[in-house]
Amino acid sequence: MSFVIATIEDSIGTIVLNHAQKRNALSQALIADLLEALESFRQQNLRVVILCAPEGTTVWSAGHDVSELPQAHRDPLSWDDPLRRLIREVENYPVIAMIEGSVWGGACELAFACDLVIAADDATFAITPAKLGVPYNLSGLLTFMNTISLHIVKEMAFTASPITAERAERLGIVNQIVSKQELKKHTSEIAKQIVRNSPLSIAIMKEELNLLANAYDLSPLMFERIQSLRRVVYNSQDYQEGIRAFLEKRHPTFTGK
Repeated sequence: MSFVIATIEDSIGTIVLNHAQKRNALSQALIADLLEALESFRQQNLRVVILCAPEGTTVWSAGHDVSELPQAHRDPLSWDDPLRRLIREVENYPVIAMIEGSVWGGACELAFACDLVIAADDATFAITPAKLGVPYNLSGLLTFMNTISLHIVKEMAFTASPITAERAERLGIVNQIVSKQELKKHTSEIAKQIVRNSPLSIAIMKEELNLLANAYDLSPLMFERIQSLRRVVYNSQDYQEGIRAFLEKRHPTFTGK
């Protein structure tokens, strides 16, 4: 079974997340299929990619597949984690996230890493690692900071509460809100506008913008300090409690230990 559906029309690639039984959670298998589709699009020199869920969905993606996170004593979001590889790969294409339904956790980072976000009026976005006791990593937080202001990142990350599409548009997270009935057609029209423009010009501008967005100085000493602080979290009792509670479908009881 393929966990994504990839199609091509008029130099536009569309990838539909297709694992409704797990609410399109970003499992290793789903991400592997997604990366394969992106690589195929790259080989065919497609101009733009639309990333979406099936029409009528209530959950665009539930985020990182929590059942695949390590129980303890190992970094849950290391350099080689499938989600990290997917975010890096998205940087290679003009990608439009077409959002219908709710977006959770790591799927928020995936949506925010896309170049444009077109959302239905029922869309919501929530950054949820604090609900699990997961220490999000630097590159992931940078994705959020490149999209929204520091105060809003802190609000979303600390409360883990979803925000509406309307508020997301006001904050600049969402480019446009469209009715569910018009979402596919409107997103397709934007993709066709991109296709009509110079692919070389777009590619170099995307590369330049990525370089500028990531132009932060971080000393090796500071990086090691941050990694040390993250190790304290994923070795903690709270981390184990957060993962167990999610898998047992109950609210976690965090003690700060």
